[in-house]
Amino acid sequence: MKDMKKSRFIVLLLLFCLQPGFLAAQRAEAIRKDVLNPHLDKVLVVAHRGNWSIAPENSLAAIDSAIRMKVDIVEIDIRKTKDGQLVLMHDDTVDRTTNGTGKVKDKTLAEIKQLRLKDKDGRLTEHTVPTLEEALLAAKGQIMVNLDKAYSIFDDVYVILKKTDTADLVIMKGAQPVETVKREFGSYLDKVIYMPVVTIDEEKSMKVVEDYMEQLHPVAFELCYRNVSSPVPARMERRLAGKSLIWYNTLWASLAGGHDDEAAKKDPDASYGYLINKLGARILQTDSPAFMLDYLRSKGWHD
Repeated sequence: MKDMKKSRFIVLLLLFCLQPGFLAAQRAEAIRKDVLNPHLDKVLVVAHRGNWSIAPENSLAAIDSAIRMKVDIVEIDIRKTKDGQLVLMHDDTVDRTTNGTGKVKDKTLAEIKQLRLKDKDGRLTEHTVPTLEEALLAAKGQIMVNLDKAYSIFDDVYVILKKTDTADLVIMKGAQPVETVKREFGSYLDKVIYMPVVTIDEEKSMKVVEDYMEQLHPVAFELCYRNVSSPVPARMERRLAGKSLIWYNTLWASLAGGHDDEAAKKDPDASYGYLINKLGARILQTDSPAFMLDYLRSKGWHD
């Protein structure tokens, strides 16, 4: 009888563990552990504005597509409406991405919700502009979220993070000096992951990184450089190895010394491979998540 009860318990436990919600939560927790691991031996993929090749940028469908293809982090942009609501929108106007016109800050949430989003080719879709709350609930337990354009409105953002219980899901970022971040953002530094963005074309950027390492020791740095011949990126790799993860953006050539998505489609080893092997990148943000994932998996750098 005791063995039978034990067997039933094990079966029930296995059934519970196989539930989609449990498995999703496990994956999100694993991604967070990877972000917090300075010795990470694989590469995390960030989908810029979601997988916008499949669905409109910054839409729930673009986030869902990123989740389904096993992207690790989704980057989204936040704007504040006239009535103080937070929505996903990259531009300060709705002109480019919707069938409306005008600035986000001059429209109420109700007005924004009447608009329809355009796809990458400018065609109108049935998708609407999501709120930050809707986006976080869509991502919750399944993927991490990098919030862009949110630094100056983070008091409002954090209200939504608390409401949705998603603070551990979020990576915040900013290009401010460490003293400014500690003064303006200090009350949140123990609540969310904060990642400095540093342009490293010039030698003086080393001091910016040193100041951060001494005072905050971030789990990751987003590094940007245009100058292909600059010696600073290699120095950054040596300085941060085993201490903080390095994030590079492959969206445009000017952000990663020419090692962007377009270059990768001709020679991924010379583009993505260079950033990973030579410059120590362990997080890459891309506009081509499917292509990047295929490449990384072929090298054993992604699950």
